[in-house]
Amino acid sequence: MTENINQKSISAIRTLSVAQIEKANSGHPGICMGAAPMIYSLWKNFLRVNPKNPSYFNRDRFVLSAGHGSALLYTMLHLSGYELSIDDLKGFRQIGTKTPGHPERLDTKGVEVTTGPLGQGIANSVGLALAEKHMAALYNKENFPVIDHYTYCLCGDGDLMEGISYEAMSLAGHLKLSKLIVLYDSNDICLDGKLTTSFSDDVKKRVESAHWNYIKVEDGENVEAIAKAIEEAKSQNEKPSIIEIKTVIGYGSENEGTNKVHGAPLGADDFAKAKEAYGWKEDDFVVPEAVYEDFKSSLGDRGEKANKEWDDLVKSYSQAYPEDYASLINGIERKLDPDFFDKIKKYTASDKSLASRASSGQILQDLAKYDRNIWGGSADLFSSNKTDISGSPSFKDDPSGRNVWYGVREFAMAAIGNGIIAHGGSFHHISTFFVFVDYVKAALRLSALSNLPLTYVFTHDSVAVGEDGPTHQPIEQLAMIRSIPNTIDLRPADANEVRLAWKVALESKDSPTVIVLSRQNLDNLKETESLESIDKGAYIIKDSENPTPDGILIATGSEVALALKAADELKKLGEDVRVVSMPSMSLFRKQDKAYVDMIIPKDVKRKVSIEMASSFGWSEWTGDCGINIAIDRFGISGPGEKVAEKLGFTVENIVETYKKKYL
Repeated sequence: MTENINQKSISAIRTLSVAQIEKANSGHPGICMGAAPMIYSLWKNFLRVNPKNPSYFNRDRFVLSAGHGSALLYTMLHLSGYELSIDDLKGFRQIGTKTPGHPERLDTKGVEVTTGPLGQGIANSVGLALAEKHMAALYNKENFPVIDHYTYCLCGDGDLMEGISYEAMSLAGHLKLSKLIVLYDSNDICLDGKLTTSFSDDVKKRVESAHWNYIKVEDGENVEAIAKAIEEAKSQNEKPSIIEIKTVIGYGSENEGTNKVHGAPLGADDFAKAKEAYGWKEDDFVVPEAVYEDFKSSLGDRGEKANKEWDDLVKSYSQAYPEDYASLINGIERKLDPDFFDKIKKYTASDKSLASRASSGQILQDLAKYDRNIWGGSADLFSSNKTDISGSPSFKDDPSGRNVWYGVREFAMAAIGNGIIAHGGSFHHISTFFVFVDYVKAALRLSALSNLPLTYVFTHDSVAVGEDGPTHQPIEQLAMIRSIPNTIDLRPADANEVRLAWKVALESKDSPTVIVLSRQNLDNLKETESLESIDKGAYIIKDSENPTPDGILIATGSEVALALKAADELKKLGEDVRVVSMPSMSLFRKQDKAYVDMIIPKDVKRKVSIEMASSFGWSEWTGDCGINIAIDRFGISGPGEKVAEKLGFTVENIVETYKKKYL
């Protein structure tokens, strides 16, 4: 009977997945047919989730890194009792449904992370496992394992070809993330043809060299062998595990084992032949009650029981350790104390000039002192980014440590950070040089798409980096950041704006925040001493004497000080100008028309933007008559001050440019 229900449920998974693809006339049937037994074995026998309460915090996390197989995941969610109906499955890949083309964490309950760009799901899984290990070390007490769960990932050959998988898996092995288990759907086929055309790695040697546990299952149809392999992986307490499971892509199709079944519907005739091969007699989208009961009596009952046990455990924990409990819940709810930022140092003009990366480092120490849920990492640049939390060990030395040494793995670092934020329970930041946002961008895009409020700290923000030259001097990067929807860009002018930039980042609930910081020292501006907020993105830092200014200088970051000095010089020429600090173009763009027009009135034609970066995007604020003092070329190797001067970032050049155009 057990064998019969196993086969019946696997056939249901295959046919229900392919039915979605056939109805939409779009999708990827091959993985749904080939990987059905492995996902069935995992979900039925091991996965600890509660479909009636998908956000139950101590649940296991499952990531479909091979996100093109979304129909397979939707089928599993439906059969397991999540809030995903047959009608939702019939809406696969249609506008406004819960079943988009690739899994989206915002659209479908039970989807932990947005996947599809291959390799990133593996890195997200590393982040989920990293967060679990950190929180367990931080909060678990004897007899109170309040954080204790596994992260499972299903990946394919394409995931393992992506460079990010090497980066992420290397770090996972180094950090001994033993509660991370990856199921590798090894079918020897890629989109264009046989895998041998582009991939011949010895995966066993590769993963073992990265300190992973390797297990192989030769028959991907053998549910018992797959279950045994997962059991073996769960017994490992020193290494993450990968289980290579040999499968036949498009199992049951007349084109099984070929790339023809990878990314196109089977067609009615072939689908009928596949159903015949499975012995499936039900109509499309019809599932026998015995299959629903199979999932309910295993995954469903197991998850409800685990959820209740955890609720009872946490209740006892709250009584035994009230302070830890309060901190844990604050982390889960991403909540800060109401007066949190009142405790964080403010700066005066008499304070020592600091690079904004340095003032950020000082502010971070205060932030971390008052909230243990703040932790972060750097791509081998802690000493330059100033993002380490002093007095705390590295995660490698102690998983409760608040400093993750990500190594030179920028892309993986960002995608792992997404996994940490998707896990929930903490505030996490990552950091590197700003020019390397190019390596990070694909993961930053998914942060924004997924509403994940990960904080990105990028230092060495302009050509003032100097001697390292054009390869390390950002030019187009600010424009790129500002072009990504749902991303908060922040380039603070001094230490007080840095303080408020961190406030924006920590208070963000559904947007990633990019804080861009200088290498060179910046004066603490007298004009920001009483500044309470930069939430609106731009403000008048120095106004004209007359109600309507003759002109407006708009600047960001280190250039705000230049603008203030230029305004003083223009005043001597009889030109009464306003200076606007615009730390965040994206936040300013969100303000209502009345506020925007108050800060930058349309009837003032003399407008100048000043920023050591590409001019792209600035005409939105300066208009047809405006001037954009910017850099639309690559940088120069040399001392930072001289490079900035050579490229026109001096008070004299700003004043002369203004005079030449307007006076």
